[in-house]
Amino acid sequence: MATRKKKETAAPAKVTKAATLRTKDVAGLQAEIKDLQKAHFGLRMQKATQQLSNTSTLRVTRRDIARAKTILAQKQQEAQAAK
Repeated sequence: MATRKKKETAAPAKVTKAATLRTKDVAGLQAEIKDLQKAHFGLRMQKATQQLSNTSTLRVTRRDIARAKTILAQKQQEAQAAK
């Protein structure tokens, strides 16, 4: 019986949990989005110059940005509803 070699992969990128984002205020979320966008830009530049070895980090950062934007929109809707 042939044995398969396990494919070595790098550690997955750190995923921002929604629960930690919900504890932040609107200004904190906006700062988080800005930081994530800068990180995503840096990853895109690394990919363009063939320096990025783990391309799955692009997907992770893109999804983190979307997650943060969604929570920001929810908080803004709650603020509008409260008025």
